[in-house]
Amino acid sequence: MAMSRDEIFGEVQEVLVDALGVDDDEITCEATLMGDLGAESIDFLDIVFRLEKTFGIKIPREELFPAESLMNNPEFVNNGKLTEVGLRELREKMPHTNLNGFEDDPDINKLGDLFTVGAIVNYVEGKLNSA
Repeated sequence: MAMSRDEIFGEVQEVLVDALGVDDDEITCEATLMGDLGAESIDFLDIVFRLEKTFGIKIPREELFPAESLMNNPEFVNNGKLTEVGLRELREKMPHTNLNGFEDDPDINKLGDLFTVGAIVNYVEGKLNSA
């Protein structure tokens, strides 16, 4: 059975409340996992596990949160910023994420701001629609 975007958001919201111990009113589409909701790197594994269980989908490592693989490649990062090659890779790996603004100043310290609730909803919606 197909799920609406609102239904997907509701399920993602429950996952994040359980995983991060935040209130559901803190979880908006624009909320960043790290900055707004206080997620740490270890929480990302828990979030992926809970999303897989909730939606019955498989989420390959680095598909939803690919920042680690980008940061460890000198071809993608130069002087603390993503290179054009790195930005191209990011666009390819994260089509579910809005990169507007980040592309103007691709500072790797701002990568965490790309991991938003909306990006997770987009990702899950794409996975469910392609199944």
